[in-house]
Amino acid sequence: MRTENDLDRIINEMVEAVENSKDDIYSISEESREEYQTLTEQLSLLKQSVNQNIDESEQLEVKVKLSRQRLAEVSNYFDRFNEVEIKETYEQAHQLQSELKMMREKEKTLRQQRDDVERRLKKLDQTIEKANGLVSKVSVVLNYLNEDFRQVGEIIQDANEKQAFGLRIIEAQEQERRRLSREIHDGPAQMLANILLRSEIVDKTFKEYGRTEALKEMKSMRSLVRSSLYEVRRIIYDLRPMALDDLGLIPTIRKYVDNMADYNRMSIDFTCKGRTDRLPSKYEVALFRLVQEAVQNAVKHAAAQNIEVKLKIHTTNVIAVIQDDGKGFDINEKKQNSFGLVGMKERVEMLDGELSIHSKEGEGTKILVQIPLNE
Repeated sequence: MRTENDLDRIINEMVEAVENSKDDIYSISEESREEYQTLTEQLSLLKQSVNQNIDESEQLEVKVKLSRQRLAEVSNYFDRFNEVEIKETYEQAHQLQSELKMMREKEKTLRQQRDDVERRLKKLDQTIEKANGLVSKVSVVLNYLNEDFRQVGEIIQDANEKQAFGLRIIEAQEQERRRLSREIHDGPAQMLANILLRSEIVDKTFKEYGRTEALKEMKSMRSLVRSSLYEVRRIIYDLRPMALDDLGLIPTIRKYVDNMADYNRMSIDFTCKGRTDRLPSKYEVALFRLVQEAVQNAVKHAAAQNIEVKLKIHTTNVIAVIQDDGKGFDINEKKQNSFGLVGMKERVEMLDGELSIHSKEGEGTKILVQIPLNE
């Protein structure tokens, strides 16, 4: 009875965690709505500024036209005007032309700001829509946890198994949350803070040194935005690549290694032989995660420049080989917090497979995975 109560407590904790996640998503949605309202007001002001600038430019163009006529008159009848009148005519024409040029530059800047705000509004609208969709999906999960999942106790007879089952779920949740927290803190969060700082620098540069220097800063800031966007997409992709469900294992791995090669400016070669039809989901997910973990280890820890990924899918088994030319390591030396390799071994063992690692310091690493297809 005690183990059943423990399992109920674990399920209740899971329900509470999911409900908190639902609240967090709702908060994100509300914050996005508030920002959307603020940007909408800002866009309205920008549009008014653009229209006002256009009106002022048109009035200034009339003045410039009159000053040119006056200048032509002075040039044609030079002897009729004294030196002061000639000088004033030339200076006035020059000043009006300079003001018109500045007015047009201001209009261009305002239009760019307006377009930027419109793009941000569009993205916020998409974020709000996705958040609403996630709230609906989380509600479905809550219903599942509150109704169907509570029937697990009737299926699992052994109380120890029930307790271990619940604890492993919570442990997996916490590990995934810690990993996501670290990745978001070290990646997009830092980049966004840097982008905010650089945006302030752009504003100061524009005020102090003019448009040219400000544009240089903006070009530099674009690369930060691009890197931040890549990190966000990478984190989302790591959670669950949609291509794995839609296209299958081989296209997903090929897309993944191509993206990793482009981003890290290195060579990653992928070859596949044997069957090309879809495998059961548990094999596709496991094989993709194994390749993903091995490639990431080679890039992050081995400092490899060339990586080979080979996949052979036979009727009865699958063989995966991931080999790199990195710095390697001593396989007999146990390192603390080496959760990546531990996770790979556990995935392979869950599918009754075998994993072997061959590596020496300075000679790269080769990982061999063999998994039987018990369809």
